[in-house]
Amino acid sequence: MRKAQAKKLPLAPDPKFNDKNVTRFVNCLMWGGNKTVVLSAFYDAIDKVSQITSEEGYEVWKRALSNVTPAVEVRSRRIGGATFQIPTEVRPDRKISLSMKWLIRYSRERNGKTIADKLANEIVAAAKGEGGAFKKKEDTHRMAEANKAFSHFKV
Repeated sequence: MRKAQAKKLPLAPDPKFNDKNVTRFVNCLMWGGNKTVVLSAFYDAIDKVSQITSEEGYEVWKRALSNVTPAVEVRSRRIGGATFQIPTEVRPDRKISLSMKWLIRYSRERNGKTIADKLANEIVAAAKGEGGAFKKKEDTHRMAEANKAFSHFKV
């Protein structure tokens, strides 16, 4: 028998926007373990977004996150020797997690000199409903729609 599930540690909100999602995003973005460097890069990206769009960068970032948040995904399930892709709804916590990971992943793949430039461009694109992260969400939804016939198997 397994032990009890580990408790989630509460996140401290970030200093500028006082938002726990920003802290969560920065933690996902962090690679070397140097949080102050990544935090300043994120704030630079938000400033660049506000320069590009002439709107508040933080609001554009929140809109971009909501635009790339998936509602359904497919899960593999093995039934009678065959593996089916079964569409399932995404848990609320996982929705946020996936959207952040996708935004970061596709911003890293972009062209640009610094991570702040890349991130700013991806945030602007996602807020408009384009870019790699938004395409990933659309592909995920399309895949779930294509496999709707197997939804009665449920994971």
